Amino acid sequence: MVTGGAGYVGSVVTAHLLQAGHEVSVLDDLSTGFREGVPAGAAFIEGRIQDAAAHLDPSFDGVLHFAASSQVGESVVDPEKYWRNNVGGTMDLLAAMRDAGVRRLVFSSTAATYGEPTATPVTEDLPTAPTSPYGASKLAVDHMITGEATAHGLAAVSLRYFNVAGAYGSWGERHDPESHLIPLVLQVAQGRRESISVYGDDYPTPDGTCVRDYLHVADLAEAHLLALAAAEPGTHRICNLGNGNGFSVREVIEAVRKVTGHPVPEVVSARRGGDPAVLVASADRARAELGWTPTRTDLADIIGDAWRFAQDAGE
Repeated sequence: MVTGGAGYVGSVVTAHLLQAGHEVSVLDDLSTGFREGVPAGAAFIEGRIQDAAAHLDPSFDGVLHFAASSQVGESVVDPEKYWRNNVGGTMDLLAAMRDAGVRRLVFSSTAATYGEPTATPVTEDLPTAPTSPYGASKLAVDHMITGEATAHGLAAVSLRYFNVAGAYGSWGERHDPESHLIPLVLQVAQGRRESISVYGDDYPTPDGTCVRDYLHVADLAEAHLLALAAAEPGTHRICNLGNGNGFSVREVIEAVRKVTGHPVPEVVSARRGGDPAVLVASADRARAELGWTPTRTDLADIIGDAWRFAQDAGE
């Protein structure tokens, strides 16, 4: 079962699972996902994760859990939504899995659990200090899963993503509202947005703008299949996922100009609170314990895939 399989990452992972020969059921309430995003060949169940008990049975051998509220800014003004959906919903899902005897879980966690990291590249042993209810809710779920593994023998892996980008075939990014840099810059190239805001150009980085780690969504999906295979009863692994390279905001904007051939006006604005200068992952643990190596690490290729999807989707 893939919860949230009608969303961006969930749909790409579902496609990879189907291509690897798995039978897949997608559970999604379509609050942020799209019915047409569910890959052909997957069974679709419209519903919430709180209702998973009605759909899980011993024939399932694992759950990949993507369903969550995921807007940092929204979580600050509506924190109860994040505790209810992300924490309460996952608690219900874990109970449903326990009752049905489904004993493998791969959880979509986030680099937001680290808050403003004390070092870079970010390793899994750095302190977790989330700066938003969103990050705090994901960290709470990680703690919940650790307890479930210890007490009830769950085989679990949490994957903490950094910046996911790109597209895979007909599956790509189309959030509403959109908050991620690459699709926002592509909207400027499409003429859907007048300019892109650069929040701060005085950071201690080579060009003064924030540096982030961008991971291709197909590399991310492959990590989930490896995590599913590597999950061990009674063990909760936590692995960061990133390509290990940092790209600045201005490097992303310039790459979009080159890939699309369109002008991208930029407007420098004040820094946003809580934005670290550099946020780059160490994925050494995922390499060692899951056997995962990202292969789509060129920024122009990542943007090129996202650009093709944006044009095909007519967005």
